[in-house]
Amino acid sequence: MARVTTEIVDHVAHVTLTRGDKMNGVDQEMAESIVAAGDALIDNADVRAVVLSGEGRAFCAGLDVASFAMLAGQDPHGVVMPRLEGKNTNLYQEVAMVWRRVPVPVIASLHGVVFGAGFQLALGADVRICHPETKLAVMEMKWGLVPDMGGMVLMPEVMRSDVIRRMTYTAEPVDGAQALDWGVVTEVSENPLEAAKALASTIAGKSPSAIRAAKRLIDVAESGAGEDAVLIAESQEQSDLIGKPHQMEVIAANMQKRAPKF
Repeated sequence: MARVTTEIVDHVAHVTLTRGDKMNGVDQEMAESIVAAGDALIDNADVRAVVLSGEGRAFCAGLDVASFAMLAGQDPHGVVMPRLEGKNTNLYQEVAMVWRRVPVPVIASLHGVVFGAGFQLALGADVRICHPETKLAVMEMKWGLVPDMGGMVLMPEVMRSDVIRRMTYTAEPVDGAQALDWGVVTEVSENPLEAAKALASTIAGKSPSAIRAAKRLIDVAESGAGEDAVLIAESQEQSDLIGKPHQMEVIAANMQKRAPKF
């Protein structure tokens, strides 16, 4: 059965982990399916936002336990060190990092448990909405390991150093309220999937070119490229938007008090 499905409705790609019987645990096939789903959206000009969710009782319970046995029987260096062709990641790192390569906003809907691989996958999204009772954990230390699926790139972008250290050192789960207080998630909702869909719909109604430009610009701003590079990027992105069809439609729609049509 498919590990991941993608349905595009009204310019929103609904990407769903569909291994609910295993709490969407990540095995090699799941990792490959998640990466393929993300890759397929990168050049899709029709997509304006993405909702990432998991079926069943959990968003993602982490790496499939059976995968530990498989990996233990191989040369670890040969498993984790090879990079994917044309990328700076291995397969498992790309599970999280591919969503940063998708040029439109990605909203993760989190419920049940979000552990280990699932936690890092969620960090790859632009926005995370979780149920108050969701349990989130940097789970790798439970197995005598460290986060290695892009977590050490992504965690410092959204979490304080002391929070990263506490969660990494202890592997202890936190609930949605604590995750919100620590900045791990964006907001909590009694129905995170509906909230994620509503947010995606709002984003999909904005100028497609401006939304993509905004994501590119935020990436530059967060990259540590320096003040000069960020200021130049601001000017370049703005000059590419001003007076173009999408911006002119936004102006017309605002003046006519209607929704824009792109």
